[in-house]
Amino acid sequence: MKRHLSILGRLSSPALVMTLLITAPAWAVAPLDLGEKMAVAEASVKQANTTSTNENAPIELQIAATKLISARRAWSDRDYLRAEHLAEQAQVDAQVAQIHAESVRSSKAALESQDAARALVEEINRPNIR
Repeated sequence: MKRHLSILGRLSSPALVMTLLITAPAWAVAPLDLGEKMAVAEASVKQANTTSTNENAPIELQIAATKLISARRAWSDRDYLRAEHLAEQAQVDAQVAQIHAESVRSSKAALESQDAARALVEEINRPNIR
């Protein structure tokens, strides 16, 4: 035991603090980048919250917003690991909402193009009456 104490005695205070921070479990202290992950999740949900996404992917957008709210709650409850996971999920769900909305818009545009092409073919094939 004395040998163990003598080793600790040789460590300077900053070295001891760094060792403790590095070896501390992830759930014990809020990770330094959790704030960044929360900010990214907030920005992703905010960016996804458009008229188009509200119209074309409302369920996906609601899922992202709900997970962001849960992440905030977990963070305030100091459940940092859960907050981190929920923030990451909210970010991904916001991206899913945007991609789904873009897919719906693209499908609508493709249908409109097909209708226009069909109308053009009908016009071309219409007999000329003179």
